[in-house]
Amino acid sequence: MITSTPTLRNSTMPVEEQIETAPDAGSLRSTSPLYERPSKTRRKQASHELQDLGEAVVAMPDDRIDGLDVSETLLDAIRQYKKTRTHEGKRRQMQYIGKLMRKNDVESIRQAVTDLQLGRAKDSLSLHTVWNDGERQRKTVAPVSLIVTAFARVGDVRAALTPQLRLDRGESELWLIDLGAGQNRLGGSALTQVFNRSGGAPADLDDPILLKNFFAAIQEANQLGLLLAYHDRSDGGALITAFEMAFAGHCGLGIDLSGWADNALRALFTEELGAVMQIRADDRGEFIALLQRHALDKLAHLIGRPKPKLTIVLRSGTEIVARWMWQDLITMWSETSHAMQQRRDNPICADAENHWRCSEEDLGISPKLSFDPAQNIAAKFLTASTRPRIAILRDQGVNGQIEMAAAFNRAGFDAFDVHMTDLQTGRYKLDDFVGLAACGGFSYGDVLGAGRGWATSILFNPLLREQFTRFFADPKKFALGVCNGCQMLAALKEIIPGAQNWPSFERNTSEQYEARLVTVEVLESPSIFFTDMQGSRIPVVVAHGEGRIEYAESGDAKKSSPCLRFVDSRGRATENYPLNINGSSGGITGLTAADGRVTILMPHPERVFRSVQMSWRPHDWGEDSPWLRMFQNARVWVG
Repeated sequence: MITSTPTLRNSTMPVEEQIETAPDAGSLRSTSPLYERPSKTRRKQASHELQDLGEAVVAMPDDRIDGLDVSETLLDAIRQYKKTRTHEGKRRQMQYIGKLMRKNDVESIRQAVTDLQLGRAKDSLSLHTVWNDGERQRKTVAPVSLIVTAFARVGDVRAALTPQLRLDRGESELWLIDLGAGQNRLGGSALTQVFNRSGGAPADLDDPILLKNFFAAIQEANQLGLLLAYHDRSDGGALITAFEMAFAGHCGLGIDLSGWADNALRALFTEELGAVMQIRADDRGEFIALLQRHALDKLAHLIGRPKPKLTIVLRSGTEIVARWMWQDLITMWSETSHAMQQRRDNPICADAENHWRCSEEDLGISPKLSFDPAQNIAAKFLTASTRPRIAILRDQGVNGQIEMAAAFNRAGFDAFDVHMTDLQTGRYKLDDFVGLAACGGFSYGDVLGAGRGWATSILFNPLLREQFTRFFADPKKFALGVCNGCQMLAALKEIIPGAQNWPSFERNTSEQYEARLVTVEVLESPSIFFTDMQGSRIPVVVAHGEGRIEYAESGDAKKSSPCLRFVDSRGRATENYPLNINGSSGGITGLTAADGRVTILMPHPERVFRSVQMSWRPHDWGEDSPWLRMFQNARVWVG
């Protein structure tokens, strides 16, 4: 299960580089993949492959990695690869490196296949084509490039660091660890590409032992709780790295070039291996001692401090070199994405998102709870000898059944995987279950409109129509529809008591499939799922392309019973994109009927019933997220 995504802060700033996935619904362990780009430059190409490996490794220490050891044999093999000049020689050396990866013995790779997966994928290092030009044979060899994909096992996803600077831990400092040892090579960097220059020699890892020491040091610092934030600098350089950390933290910076950036241009924009990290000022002594143990103290530099005021000031001693407003910088940083989004999506939505992202006033996601999620109101039912059965309903193309089953299981239900063909053939009957949950996904590829194909398979099958009609009418039964299941149940409104005024769900105003973390407010309603949750504002995952409500008649909105709506950072109902990702009027994104027994929601609470599944959540939230309460409410209702 996804436990975090490449977005940060309560404003979901997209500056993270990895996605963590847990192996099951209860684990705190995960797999953390890193996808590294190809070599930055063809200049000195043979020496740049080790840099690519280094970038993947440098980007990983912000998680607590289990047992990673970059072996000397592998490093020696890549060093030899760097020295090889001929295409055929490089091909043979890469085959040897691949053999080391596959061999997986302690001497050669030290579990690199399981601890640091260097994916071989397609053999792009030996692609060539041969053809005859008259009597002459010609040959073209593809440019040599290596793309590194790295995976690592994470011991505890809760300990993962992010680039988000924190101002809630007292006075703090930013430190740069420079594995380039002050060489500050610019070849192939983003800076030189902008000005269409080669830049000379590219960044390189000259001493692989430094990479091992660096990784061990960051892991130890994380274990000791010394690090508040972490961001590698190999995409844009130290200045861009610091900017991105300030964007994510919604704060300003004071950066001092003294002692580490005599040649400011090179020092600020080199993409040598290294990282910027935030520590508490009181922990400086312990942090420096740790770096000394790992022989990195001479490569570490105090470069600045975060500050609440939204300005970024660059100094050299007492001289101010440059001063920027936070809003001006993030506007420039977002400019390319905004231009692309304007051409691809609804330009009005693109402008709205750009204005929101660059706003200094936006507070970001600001949860507010009317209950204590740590209190399990269904605890007394968990030890019952029998559990109520719930049908986790799916059809062709549905993919959300695993998370849905896990959420109901944790709340005390016995979840059954029920496919529509099971109902059609009689293997299962709805009468056998106290509840059903229609899951999210893309039933029948949404070719008839979202959820409509699924609903049609029920309405035009007399046997299934009679089963569902009887189920919805039974006052002892309940139903939940999420995302595609929400759309499907909305299309069944003619057989659901009290749902006749429900809307249909149409194409998002943005004209795009949207997958984000947003805030919704639980409204006062008869829904059995939201008992005693009204007034709460909770982050939740959304993932749909057709979620905009559209009523058949102008008066239907007043006759329906909404239970969820999108809100902004101050708790106000919103139709503004991207806080309201589909453009629904009034922000409505969930409704209920049948005296609260049948509830439909476009968001995915089942995907975030654990706090660690949210890409952002308050630090004091425990294992259970507030969304587990709705599943517990259903269990209490059943009794």
